[in-house]
Amino acid sequence: MKRLTIPIFVSVILIAQSAMTLKAQDAPARPGSPEQHEFTIASFHTESGVTLPQARVVYGTYGRLNAAKDNVVLLPSHYMANFHGYEWLIGPGRALDASRLFLVATELFGNGRSSSPSNTPEPFHGPRFPVMTIRDNVEAVHRLLTEDLKVTHLRAIIGFSMGAQQAFQWAVSYPNFADRIVATSGTAKTYPHGIVRLEGQIAAITTDPVFQNGDYTTPPAKGLEAFATVWLGWLFSQEWWRRELWRQTGSTATTFEQFFQYRRTHFIPDADANNLILQMRTWEKHDVGMTNGFSGDVERALRSIKVPFLYMPSETDLYFPIGDARYEAAYIPGVSLVPIPSLWGHTAGAASNPADAKFLNETIGRFLSSGR
Repeated sequence: MKRLTIPIFVSVILIAQSAMTLKAQDAPARPGSPEQHEFTIASFHTESGVTLPQARVVYGTYGRLNAAKDNVVLLPSHYMANFHGYEWLIGPGRALDASRLFLVATELFGNGRSSSPSNTPEPFHGPRFPVMTIRDNVEAVHRLLTEDLKVTHLRAIIGFSMGAQQAFQWAVSYPNFADRIVATSGTAKTYPHGIVRLEGQIAAITTDPVFQNGDYTTPPAKGLEAFATVWLGWLFSQEWWRRELWRQTGSTATTFEQFFQYRRTHFIPDADANNLILQMRTWEKHDVGMTNGFSGDVERALRSIKVPFLYMPSETDLYFPIGDARYEAAYIPGVSLVPIPSLWGHTAGAASNPADAKFLNETIGRFLSSGR
């Protein structure tokens, strides 16, 4: 396990948290300082058939690994996030107590810190970086846990959004590796409507002439602004916008126009366009039914899940509609389907407001304590 000596970056998390920063008087205390590490895999074979000479996984840890190595909880990251993305779950009075648990928060390929188009040398730099699947990410983290940390079993896996996608994949690829699994605002497969959305957001970037098929010399600013505008329209519920709940985000904006203009131009600060596209491709290709042995049958893959599974869709998520979650839950043995009663759309699954944070921590805390 290699500990990085560079300073921990400011959290680069989708607007689920960056835009939803609580007002100072409501903000909870920050968890104890995590440690940042890097795990490197030589000759990493991807599902696309490409072998990367080196694949790096950046991750953070909270707490201490006990002698028995049986106090570990895995927190896989979501879209363009770093490992700080689950701190709404960590600390006194929350679901995860780092004084008792060892929390491992991993970062997806393509976020700009783990191996990504932007930080990988030729011949895999920029648009030549291979498309990575959720399974590629799970395989890399499985190696991190078993080879680097010598951990062979987890107390739990908890994931939001693309982290939920990883949680589903863990449940199918390694059905006995964790005691229980939690997925918030994410599904076991990206269905066609989600692919259409993602393709629209990719097109918003790539149609900027500055993009130059991914070999740009300056950021495609107009494309990135168009991408942010499209993404923003899907992020929250329609009623969230009608009720002007953006006023509860801590924003200094006083009008919708001010809020909208700021967010479309400051959506994911300093994000690289090729990285954004790479992770959208990862999102698109997610399908547990394509795991070896299931021949594309997502229902059969879901039936193979063996451990208690807490499934928490947001009632108003436009990315992962609650109807998709209800469909999938019907095939998962031992599932607890607990929708999040929220107007905050997709972001509800990452505690983007105090009410959702309370509901998530209480529900996940009970599940972890009882096993169901």
